[in-house]
Amino acid sequence: MGRRRLLHLAGGVAAGLVSPAGSQGERPLPVDADAAGPVSGPVRLFLCGDVMTGRGIDQVLPHSVDPRLYESYVTSAREYVALAERASGPIPQPVDHRYVWGDALAELDRVGPDVRVINLETAITADGAPAPKGINYRMHPGNVPVLTVAGVDACVLANNHVLDWGEAGLEDTLAALEAIGLPAAGAGRDLAEAAAPVMLPVPGRGRVLVFAFGVETSGVPRAWAAAADRPGVNLLPDLSARTVERIAAAVEGVRRPGDVVVASIHWGPNWGYEVPQRQQGFARGLIDAGAADAVHGHSAHHAKAIEVYRDRPILYGCGDFINDYEGISGYEEYRDDLSVMYFPRFDSATGALLDLHLTPLQIRRFRLHHASAEDTRWLQETLDRESRPFGTRVLPDGEGRLMVAWG
Repeated sequence: MGRRRLLHLAGGVAAGLVSPAGSQGERPLPVDADAAGPVSGPVRLFLCGDVMTGRGIDQVLPHSVDPRLYESYVTSAREYVALAERASGPIPQPVDHRYVWGDALAELDRVGPDVRVINLETAITADGAPAPKGINYRMHPGNVPVLTVAGVDACVLANNHVLDWGEAGLEDTLAALEAIGLPAAGAGRDLAEAAAPVMLPVPGRGRVLVFAFGVETSGVPRAWAAAADRPGVNLLPDLSARTVERIAAAVEGVRRPGDVVVASIHWGPNWGYEVPQRQQGFARGLIDAGAADAVHGHSAHHAKAIEVYRDRPILYGCGDFINDYEGISGYEEYRDDLSVMYFPRFDSATGALLDLHLTPLQIRRFRLHHASAEDTRWLQETLDRESRPFGTRVLPDGEGRLMVAWG
């Protein structure tokens, strides 16, 4: 839906600041056929955490880049394939582009979300030079159908792997997504493009606006910040009230009745359930300021607490969704093999959350499978424990999935 009927604000938002009308680089917005008339009805989203289709996963897809790596202990991406096979069994190679999504595809068909948003945590390039950071993700451009087969409507790129192969790799990533009509938020050829939201019309029910931000605590280097004359990430200077005000001003400049606004934020370390006070205050501040109807947090390799604040969901950490960590030892207590599909439903007239359902999955042989009853129970108990301090409960829904209760 979103790829075919896209509005992408160009030339516009810099860490919450909107460029003056007529400024250099600004392009007119296309006309939205759904702009006129009343806006009403529910809007269902699909949100998930990090989709990491590089490294080992790239090696089993139909096309693959040079497997050479620059890590301390692993020199070939093929070693990650071997680890996964030792842990779970043979992976048919090459797999088709639907393979890694596994049971998630049928679940998407069952739920039928209006808009599907992922955090794409890999560069799409066969070229470029590796950034001197130790771990570098990239996927061959020939594998972009891995995104289209899942009907993804928008990719968040404000993360700590999008420039793993330098500015040339980022340019290739943007070009690859543009070639298939898939919009991105959070990184661009300059600050205006990096900070511009993706706007996805939902016929008769307004639009979904996706703003994306990176935070240094997730490992995004300050040097990756986009500037007026430099490509990069839409990197927040801090999580202060002043930054909230700037984002709110940017949202106010483009928001209209019926819009559901998603603030997608890559923040915090890879492991641990703690939600720092500054994150809590920032997320709530965005909602108080009318700058977000949903806070879509990610960076940690496992799912974290959920809060519903003023009838708006705050997902403090959505965890990994697709990765090649299978068979790697360490941090097993966090169960990074468990992935979560988040399905929030909003009242488009008010932006209020109507319900939030979760579908637990497990990664095995680089493919998403429905989680077992035992794993679903573990995830439910863990998320419920972490969410209770925020006044939110995560409960079984009686059908093998989970539901969120609040108020």
